[in-house]
Amino acid sequence: MSWTATARYGLESAPGGLAFVQDLLNTRSAGKPREPDLLQSVEGARAWLDQALTSWSGATNRPAPSIELAVEDVQGLCDFRHDLAQILRDQAADSAREPGPAASLMTLPTALRIDEHGHIQAEPRGTGWRQVASLALIEAYQAQSTDTLRRLKSCRNARCMAAFYDRSRNNSGVWHDVRVCGNAANLRNYRARKRAGADQV
Repeated sequence: MSWTATARYGLESAPGGLAFVQDLLNTRSAGKPREPDLLQSVEGARAWLDQALTSWSGATNRPAPSIELAVEDVQGLCDFRHDLAQILRDQAADSAREPGPAASLMTLPTALRIDEHGHIQAEPRGTGWRQVASLALIEAYQAQSTDTLRRLKSCRNARCMAAFYDRSRNNSGVWHDVRVCGNAANLRNYRARKRAGADQV
């Protein structure tokens, strides 16, 4: 599968349909150096969505829903992406605060149906950005049910924020790439400690 937004950062995709959520998050301007926002125009958003739905279908072995994005859907999709990223950051930080539900997440329709094999399937409903958001939340919910959603994180480097899937055994990763973001942060911390030590002499 080709997850175009995530591939920009040289990252492995999350397993299964959770990769759709990761790719949506990685459409934002992130990384070092910064990559452009893939949702800054309706043409860019449509191009990303077409590729992402094709990849989602391949990852889940399910037919991709037909979703049409209009010009007015772009801002709604960007708002949803922002709110979803904030919720995942709070979850990763085990935040004690309890924010109210984001406006873009309050009313997203979903349907349940039984397929020909007797399995219950959740299907996105709505139109435009709400249908995209519904699909993303379905995948996030399923990942939460299998305890894998907590492994989807944003790079701790505030200048980066690329979304990565933490495959470390104890789920302790904080950088999308230790060599790119981790080493730079460690060097800054080392220099700060040296300066603090020199000031105390």
